[in-house]
Amino acid sequence: MRVLVLSQYYWPEGFQINDVVRSLVARGTDVDVLTGKPNYPEGAVFRGYRAWGCLVEKREGANIYRVPLLPRGANSALRLAMNYLSFVVAGLLCGPWLLRGRRYDCIFVYAPSPILQVLPALFLGWIKRCGVIVWVQDLWPDSLEATGYVRNPRLLRVVEMLVRVIYRNTDLLLVQSHAFVAPVTQLAAGRPVAYLPNSVDPVFYNPPTVPVPEITELNSGFPVVFAGNVGAAQAVETIVEAATLLMGHAHIRFVVFGQGSRLNWMMAQVEALGLTNLHLAGRFPVETMPGLLRKAAVLLVTLADEPIFRATVPNKIQAYMAVGRPILACLNGEGARLVVESGAGIAVPAQDARRLADAVLQLYAMAQDARDRLGENGRRYFKANFDHDQLVDQLLVHFNSVLQERQSP
Repeated sequence: MRVLVLSQYYWPEGFQINDVVRSLVARGTDVDVLTGKPNYPEGAVFRGYRAWGCLVEKREGANIYRVPLLPRGANSALRLAMNYLSFVVAGLLCGPWLLRGRRYDCIFVYAPSPILQVLPALFLGWIKRCGVIVWVQDLWPDSLEATGYVRNPRLLRVVEMLVRVIYRNTDLLLVQSHAFVAPVTQLAAGRPVAYLPNSVDPVFYNPPTVPVPEITELNSGFPVVFAGNVGAAQAVETIVEAATLLMGHAHIRFVVFGQGSRLNWMMAQVEALGLTNLHLAGRFPVETMPGLLRKAAVLLVTLADEPIFRATVPNKIQAYMAVGRPILACLNGEGARLVVESGAGIAVPAQDARRLADAVLQLYAMAQDARDRLGENGRRYFKANFDHDQLVDQLLVHFNSVLQERQSP
């Protein structure tokens, strides 16, 4: 099977689509990737690349076609919008030229924000006369409003109309959360919608293969670890508030791994409030993260109290389950349900710093073997529901289904 994967984000940026492509190639699929120049999350183009011009690479059996884009910059809504639009425009203009003469059985779009990246895929699907499958990771226009990037009701309605057009011109929509099915179906006007959850890189549930960086704060006491994007959607102010409430407990400390638009704010708060129990460790390569996460006493996931996030399952939940440590979920809806249903940890309401602090104390007081059972529960649930190889097999079934539908008279 010949598949074009379209994603604004790809290696060396750390996204799940990297692992999916690797596994598709391992199963004998002929894979091309159309993507941009890597610049996430720092906002500057990675060393060895430049923003302008096209580039063709080959990695792990896949051909990578890179189009120019404007880097997202740091803490600028305008630069972020231009980053999104530049990839769409470059994909429409440069994609057909880069992929001239290439034939595909289907086009697969990995679609976190922005959903607009599906537009080049639809154009290429029309040119190549093949089906387009979209893996919806984020709900638009809801996420734009929830994160504060767009508040104007008229503009949000325009975006919703565009999303309807995109969904209704695809062959299949895959969604990462059961709670996504209804809102996507409502906009898709009869197009098929199927559930396909996220998984994580196999390094998260296999023995470590690289040395684990030395982080002093993980070597003693009771480290509560947060890993991932440090942004508005994660409501990181709740972590700061909880750390303030727990200042009197010397053995309990919060350790935050990652970068994002709210990291500088957190740094300022640590200094202003004298939070010696909140350590901002920065970003580390993905292959080192399983070893770091396994040193945690508890793994923390947070989201803002917004309606859209009740339907969202942050991918870090799968990662946390895979490493087998207890989970503390400060969020609402589907993500909280998974943590409780799996027996992997405790869930408290989103943006409730007092309840979060109380839950940390509850886990701190728990016997070590009881915490270990929570971690093992999560690991078992992960293998039963989110195993990477099983999900790639399901994806191939979807590819073949769309191909057969297209070929049927």
